[in-house]
Amino acid sequence: MDLNKEQVCEYDEKGWIILPQLFSKEEVYILESAAMDVLQRPGPEVARELNGDPHVCWGMHLFDERFAALTRHPSLLLPVEQLMRNQVFVHQSRINIKQQNGSIVEWHQDFGTYHRVDGIPEARGIMIGIFLDDVSACNAPVLAVPGSHKEGVVSEAVIDNTVADHDGAAKYRYDITESTMQRLVEKLGIESIQGPAGSVLLMNMTVVHGSSVNISPLRRLLLYLNVSAIDNRGESFVRPEYYAARDFAPLVPLDPSCLLSYQ
Repeated sequence: MDLNKEQVCEYDEKGWIILPQLFSKEEVYILESAAMDVLQRPGPEVARELNGDPHVCWGMHLFDERFAALTRHPSLLLPVEQLMRNQVFVHQSRINIKQQNGSIVEWHQDFGTYHRVDGIPEARGIMIGIFLDDVSACNAPVLAVPGSHKEGVVSEAVIDNTVADHDGAAKYRYDITESTMQRLVEKLGIESIQGPAGSVLLMNMTVVHGSSVNISPLRRLLLYLNVSAIDNRGESFVRPEYYAARDFAPLVPLDPSCLLSYQ
């Protein structure tokens, strides 16, 4: 699909756009089934809540062919390439599930970590979010600061001693200080990102965003693909492959029905 001029302008100015219900109910079911399977993995790629429930699985496309196909779905690749004006590779992928009381995600910029830890040179990348549940004001939607991608890198390093030290890198977070957030919000505001299941978010990797605790009984299941221009590689190789890519091959679109073959 081609984005129209209004969508491209909105992405350039705000830093993100929503493509409503891009995936069918059948495709959402296939992806949800894959997510539930992969979240059962016992390895370190799955982060868990204090009660043991899975919260995030990093590197989902490395562990399931349904997600590998998703990375090459033309409904994602074509608008991304239009915005990037370039082919892309997957730098990082993940499943994010927020059950009731699912934990907070602090204000941050994806590019902060990708640049300082993984060695991505420039902020030429897009975070693709695929909604597998309806996302509303009730179930801890992503909150984002519109236009914050134009402010450059505003995150600062924080050492979190509660996080396992994956080769000396994973314990470093790049959060936004309270004073910086105050300045950004007074200047630019905050918006919540909502939409029905099957919708897709395309967000510049420098947009400031985060999410609160989910105090509702409504699950919020999202998939994320963070892609970068093929000439914008991060080659520090400090973090494991499930955190940061080793495969820099450009993604080539599959047939639009590629997910339906897994029915």
